[in-house]
Amino acid sequence: MSWPWLEKIDSAFVKWQLKRCHNINDLRRAARIRMPSPMFHYMDGAAEDEVTLKRSCSSFDDYELLPRYLKDVSEIDPSTTILGQPVDIPVLCSPTGMSRLFHHDGELAVSKAAARANTIYTLSTMGTYSVEDVAQACSGPKWFQIYVFKDRTLVTEFIERCKSADYHAMCLTVDITAIGNRERDLRTGMTIPPKFSLAGWFDFALHPLWSLSYLANPPFSLANVEHRVAGGSGDAVMTLVDYISGQFDRSVTWDDAKNMVEEWGAPFVVKGIMTVHDAQKAVEIGASAIMVSTHGGRQLDHTPAPVDVLPEIVAAVGDKVEVILDGGIRRGTDVLKALALGANAVSIGRSYLFGLGAGGEAGVDRALALLKEEIVRDMAILGCRTIDEISADYVRRRP
Repeated sequence: MSWPWLEKIDSAFVKWQLKRCHNINDLRRAARIRMPSPMFHYMDGAAEDEVTLKRSCSSFDDYELLPRYLKDVSEIDPSTTILGQPVDIPVLCSPTGMSRLFHHDGELAVSKAAARANTIYTLSTMGTYSVEDVAQACSGPKWFQIYVFKDRTLVTEFIERCKSADYHAMCLTVDITAIGNRERDLRTGMTIPPKFSLAGWFDFALHPLWSLSYLANPPFSLANVEHRVAGGSGDAVMTLVDYISGQFDRSVTWDDAKNMVEEWGAPFVVKGIMTVHDAQKAVEIGASAIMVSTHGGRQLDHTPAPVDVLPEIVAAVGDKVEVILDGGIRRGTDVLKALALGANAVSIGRSYLFGLGAGGEAGVDRALALLKEEIVRDMAILGCRTIDEISADYVRRRP
């Protein structure tokens, strides 16, 4: 189904709206206006009281930058390398599931924007476009996010598909032993299966550009696993979600993760590390990098903010693996604080999803461009010409 008139209206609205967005929080507000409430709150929400989500962002305020002046900062270079991969900014795109809920181009839009920004895109197992579709669309570096499933043949299948599609790294998420209690979704009806109230359905009518675009495009599906379930698209999406949910294995141990490292045989990232103990275990199994992350606060509530545990984890294993901070990044100054506290790079999820929800591919472009502009400007004011110059000398925790 194709509605050219809708695409023209949509494009004009997006262009007008994105011009008015000057930071990530502006993109969040724009996404809130554009998207139906159930979809927005699925993106924006977290587990239970959402304390971890709030702290992940607000804890950056507990750190102060210490600028040094009268230095030649006429040229600023924000480029670096992540797992040997050159990138233009120390910001990569985290895996986020079911991205077509936010815009019909979903993962394809994000991966293309990441490639233009010359940074890394990570495709989720729960993606709505396949390993192969994203590889074809994205000319930049790509990682794939995976779990240790009960059916180990599914793990092997993903590893082989990613090798064939030239993915650079595998990213194992370890913090899903059960799905977090996401109460916002219970209130809006974004459950499996959906249970929208009359007000929820009315909300879709109040967002016609999103709703009509969704209807005009191919049916929603979990593309990476649909072949595992007969009739895996359209009304059978719930069957696919049930299939994946049933594959989460509570008996997984570090030995299983070690087997995956060996089977993959290339750069391997462990995502969901929040303690020195687990960071050291990741080193022992041969991980190339760890991602300090709380899954966006969507799993266990009342855990520390990632930035608060970052220094102790870096002190313990920072000389053995690369350390990536994931969680709460909304500003260029957040990025600089994380780097000064020892991270090699940061990873963003909601920050680019707000752009996706606000304006699809152009919105993700805007999110990444805004962060790069802030990083470059703030590096100049801080007195650092390159990422390597950013050190602990430039940051302190507020007294």
